[in-house]
Amino acid sequence: MSKSFPAIFSFFIIIYHLIVVGNIPAWFGLFIPSQIHSAISLTCAGLIIFFTTRIYSKNQDKSHIERDDDSWTIKSIPIYDYFFIAALISGAGYVILFNDNLDLYAMYGFLDLKGMILGALLGIAVLEAVRRTAGITLVLVIIFFILITIFQRYLPGVLYGAGATMDRLLYAAYAGESGYFGQPLQIATSIILVYLMFGAVMQVIGAGQWSIDIAMAITGRSKGGAAKGAAMASAMFGSISGSPSSNVATTGVFTIPLMKSIGYKPAFAGAVESVASTGGQILPPVMGAIAFVMADWIGVDYVDIVVAATLPAILYYLVLFASVHFEAHKEDVRLLDESEIPKLKPLLLKGVHYFIPIAALIYFLFGKSYPPEIAGIYATIIAIFSGFISRDRSLWMTWDKFINACYQCIGRWVGIVVITASVGLMIGSLEFSGVGIKLSTFAVELSDGNLIFALILVGIASLFIGMGLDAIPAYLTLATLLAPALIALGVSDIAAHLFVVYWGLASFFTPPMCIAVYVALTISGAKLWETGWEAVKLGIAAFIIPFAFVLDERLLMRGDFFNIAITFVTVAIGAITLAASIRGYALSRLGILSRLFLGLSAFLLITPGESWIGLGILIVVIISNKLLSKKEQQNPA
Repeated sequence: MSKSFPAIFSFFIIIYHLIVVGNIPAWFGLFIPSQIHSAISLTCAGLIIFFTTRIYSKNQDKSHIERDDDSWTIKSIPIYDYFFIAALISGAGYVILFNDNLDLYAMYGFLDLKGMILGALLGIAVLEAVRRTAGITLVLVIIFFILITIFQRYLPGVLYGAGATMDRLLYAAYAGESGYFGQPLQIATSIILVYLMFGAVMQVIGAGQWSIDIAMAITGRSKGGAAKGAAMASAMFGSISGSPSSNVATTGVFTIPLMKSIGYKPAFAGAVESVASTGGQILPPVMGAIAFVMADWIGVDYVDIVVAATLPAILYYLVLFASVHFEAHKEDVRLLDESEIPKLKPLLLKGVHYFIPIAALIYFLFGKSYPPEIAGIYATIIAIFSGFISRDRSLWMTWDKFINACYQCIGRWVGIVVITASVGLMIGSLEFSGVGIKLSTFAVELSDGNLIFALILVGIASLFIGMGLDAIPAYLTLATLLAPALIALGVSDIAAHLFVVYWGLASFFTPPMCIAVYVALTISGAKLWETGWEAVKLGIAAFIIPFAFVLDERLLMRGDFFNIAITFVTVAIGAITLAASIRGYALSRLGILSRLFLGLSAFLLITPGESWIGLGILIVVIISNKLLSKKEQQNPA
């Protein structure tokens, strides 16, 4: 692979971006405008997509699944693809070569005929690239909102407006501050690429397998240890991989067969891996790069995002771990053999160099307060050289491994680039016409100012809009369309954005467009809806916990320590109770009535208010089931 053109091309793309993002040209008095840098990145990503992905295939709607191994090879190019390539090069190339003219467009506030043609050609190429990499869903969403903007004068009520003509929309897309080259694409060409590279480097030097081994060594001796280890490993590596579906493909190859071998059903095993890998995107400190994007988007410190996201992430995995534990006892899955459990101490000694890049990243982010992209570059460089500390030469970074890391990184990155450019197109049109603000106002009016109803509306909309999108594009879309509605109702910026993130990410394991589940199916051999339903039950925290932290922001570390601790413990008990209610097992098998009462108890414990009633119900159910279980043991008949 290291000698192939795609791999070498990936290497040069990575080197260029690390140089520019690291601001090295400034050392020599050179300045590269952000629009030029974004246009270069968009051209590279678009060319790779048109060189490697055909216009149509039988599995076009699942093209994102076919690319989950992050591999790509150049194929013969059909004649019609030259049109899209020419459109891409013309639209983006003009920005690169004649950036001063683009500044003039921005100054005058309109495009001439040439500018309109170039803007339209680039839009066609970008939307087609998005369709090939992410499916038709996002393309239809973007076209829908563009049409709303054009025909705004025909909309009812608060959505009514003067609308915008096509030339004004093209100006907003091509020369506006948002548009193709706006904030989403700039984030993709800096922060996101750096952390994808960091994850790829960690992967090729063996951090993925080491994470799995560490998790198994810690949890392997407990009941259901294989599933708990799978959840822990996927959480650890999913946080830096940046893609739930890629993480399922990476760790699931090992964890899903192991879960099946000890007695878990294939659907349950696939669901555990899907939910655990998805949760990595909300697990601090990296959060699959969402934390950095969110901090930049709402204008707060990265540390604030990480602090706020910590307790909700713990609760998410607490529900998953409790569900796995209860299911293991309910189905009486076997314990792992001692020979199947790695030894923890040798693993820690063997993998001590994996701690160094993570520690360095935390130090640069928190200790030195470096910008996220600079901290990521330093951590990546340290990860490259950290392997040489190990005596095991197989863990050392080699030229082939580094090229492979570049190749994997670019395979994940190209789709994000064209998607963020297309999201910029949507953002530009919504901001220019004011439809984006009016959509939030419409959601507020539809809920009649009722926060609970608004949360339900925004949650369902986030789930559907997030379907078929990867984590970062899903967040950017939802942050544009739906988070402002919650903010308008008095929800804090961080709480509103985390709310749409949780519900949007739930689409990764919620049928029918459950990308992570689709990947798990290829390993588990289970059926879609069976696995999807198990995943929804295991990942129920993604739907419930956001309501808890919006209604009580002490779960986001707001307030004094004592009240935060009491709130967290109460909600944690409710989370475990919820898992028991869903799985139908606590200290023993539960009947329907007990499960219903436990569900009520969980609701009262998780939501702020009369939590003491929920705790009382929980105690009564536990005592009654304990007495019933003892009676059954004494009278087996």
